[in-house]
Amino acid sequence: MSRIQRLNRKLYRKFHGSVRAFDGGDRIRLTGQLDSWDDIYLAGSMAVQKNKRIHVINEISLRGAPPIVMRCPSHTDSSLEGEHPDVLIIGGGISGCAIARELSKWDLSVLLVEKEADVALQASGRNDGEVHVGIDLAKGTLKQKYVLQGNRMFDTLCRDLDVPFRRIGQYACFTQWWLRVPVTLYAWWRRFHDGVKDVRIVGRKRLLEDHPTFSPEIRFAMFNSSAGIVSPYELTIAYMENAAENGVKVSLNTVVLSMRQHQGSVTEVHTNRGTVYPTVIVNAAGVFADTVAEMAGDRFYSIHPRRGTDAIQDVKSGTLMDTVVSVVTVNRDLLTSHSKGGGLLKTVHGNVLAGPDAVECREKEDFSTRPESIARIYEKQKRSIPAVSERDIITYFTGVRAPTYEEDFILEWGRRCKNLYHVAGIQSPGLTSAPAFAVDVAQELVDRLSLRREISLRESFDPIRHTTPLLRDLSPEERAEWIGKDPDYGMIVCRCEEISKGEILDALARPNCPQTVDAVKKRVRPGMGRCQGGFCSPHVISLIAERNGITAHDVRKSSEESVLLYGPTKGGPTDAAES
Repeated sequence: MSRIQRLNRKLYRKFHGSVRAFDGGDRIRLTGQLDSWDDIYLAGSMAVQKNKRIHVINEISLRGAPPIVMRCPSHTDSSLEGEHPDVLIIGGGISGCAIARELSKWDLSVLLVEKEADVALQASGRNDGEVHVGIDLAKGTLKQKYVLQGNRMFDTLCRDLDVPFRRIGQYACFTQWWLRVPVTLYAWWRRFHDGVKDVRIVGRKRLLEDHPTFSPEIRFAMFNSSAGIVSPYELTIAYMENAAENGVKVSLNTVVLSMRQHQGSVTEVHTNRGTVYPTVIVNAAGVFADTVAEMAGDRFYSIHPRRGTDAIQDVKSGTLMDTVVSVVTVNRDLLTSHSKGGGLLKTVHGNVLAGPDAVECREKEDFSTRPESIARIYEKQKRSIPAVSERDIITYFTGVRAPTYEEDFILEWGRRCKNLYHVAGIQSPGLTSAPAFAVDVAQELVDRLSLRREISLRESFDPIRHTTPLLRDLSPEERAEWIGKDPDYGMIVCRCEEISKGEILDALARPNCPQTVDAVKKRVRPGMGRCQGGFCSPHVISLIAERNGITAHDVRKSSEESVLLYGPTKGGPTDAAES
């Protein structure tokens, strides 16, 4: 009996003939209709093969549901018409921006397009920012290979890009005492077989001495000292800015609409800003990577969205911990889960972050936060630190991850399209892995392009991102010196985060900085404090409007549809920029 016959028998027993599988050689295609998304996801998972080169394309539709439509910018122009870049990168997340920076080391023309109004607006800006150690990843996977390499790169990388980074360690805690021996053997295996060299077991007495806020129910923990924390959106922005400083062209609010193929290669890429004629293309489109693959006639996998919610607490709760901690319960759910279940961590800015959870979902751009997610997160995380409280939440956010059914990265040239490189299925630990796989992907692209012409390293490449310091981190003498040079640095706009007018104007002058409130917020943090912009947002809006010669009504929060001001509610000035 063939693999497809066996699979169809399993699917028939489970779904009573509503689903069929077809053999496509290096892919298995599922068709049919089902009544729930959970069943559609289950069918895709059932089709996964031991040979990970065989991918699942899940085309089962949800009965009675309308199709999901990708959000697109409404603006159109011809600013990219006729561009002939050596490399076109589709997607401005951590993958696309890291690859762009690596390519900027070479004598190449590179164009990065992103359909959102800024980079890192989807999964790359909506995760917890942990720099993972790979303790839970099996040897032989691309995830495990690149997370080990990537973790070791962060100290130098973040120093060069001027991004805050700290190694704070990670505790995976256990309340079941009888697991001490098997977990110790597991740690030994990971150390000597899988290369996770820093893992060790910490007993209850030492654990509670070092971390008295941890739950007394914890019996022991597995500790990795190399785990770290970074701001994911700051790192992505830094990659983009340094790439732009080194010659990469970045086009925001730019969506790929279709492609034209000829003799096994993409020759034209049609966008809302004109037609581009790239030599090679990098598909780093996140949750829409399979959509881009379909446009190129090279779809051999499916992305199934997985929603995750995080909650951020006020900095006063930062006294509870200075590490990453979670409680692991060994049960059937753990053995079948593709998520680590989240945890508590101390962010680089001093807040405690709780989460994320993991929920399979149909929508690729549903960033709404559900009450049940917050309840689920705190029910779990209070097992680590009982004093953690929902009352300290100052904000929360939800991101949508982009896994394939095979639950590993896809980093390879197209199977039916010769000039398309797939960077797909990038979910956790994608943030940690991106610096490492970006090096290899860039080299693959250079090798392919070298078949056409000689390509040399760019002598002018500057790995250092040049920024101005945050005044709150300076000594009183250093602050006085900056204020003496420019009085704008002495005008505090955001009281919570101590951000000055000068720093906001500096942010607006950075490479490819969108003129939105959230763009400024993610670059220098006004609005990130306890009041969440209640005091400073009108001032930020006014500064953006004044700098750009527009009215405050034209300033957006994060994208063209996120209107902040519709009109006056009382008499007096009608423009916040004039008040």
